[in-house]
Amino acid sequence: MDLSLNTRTQGEHTVLDVSGEVDVYTAPALRDRITDLLDAGQHLLIVDLGGVEFLDSTGLGVLVAGLNRAREVGGSLALVCPQERVLKLFRITGLDEVFTVHGTVEEALASPAAG
Repeated sequence: MDLSLNTRTQGEHTVLDVSGEVDVYTAPALRDRITDLLDAGQHLLIVDLGGVEFLDSTGLGVLVAGLNRAREVGGSLALVCPQERVLKLFRITGLDEVFTVHGTVEEALASPAAG
C-alpha cells in the first residue's frame, strides 16, 4: 500500500492526514512534507495517523524529527492516533510520553498543548 498525504487548515492549525504505510520506503515523503509545512510557516501541526495501516521505526523517527523541528521554530506537532495497533507502538517505545497524542482531530484542536 502506498502513502497518501493530504493537508487541510483548521483555524490556525494545519492538519496532515496520513494514510497507508509509513515505512523505510515511504517515510522520506512524510519527512519532506512535514519539513515543507514548517518551512512555509505552518508551525502548528496536527498529524492524523487515523488512516495508517503500518508504521515502522523509520516512520517513528520521522515523527520525532518533525516534533523536534517544530519545537525549534516555536511550533508544535501533535498526533491523532485512534488505532490501538499503531498507538501500541508509541506506548512500547515510550514515545507516548514525548508526543501529545489524541483520539480525534477535534480533541487535538481543543487541547491547550496543540499550540
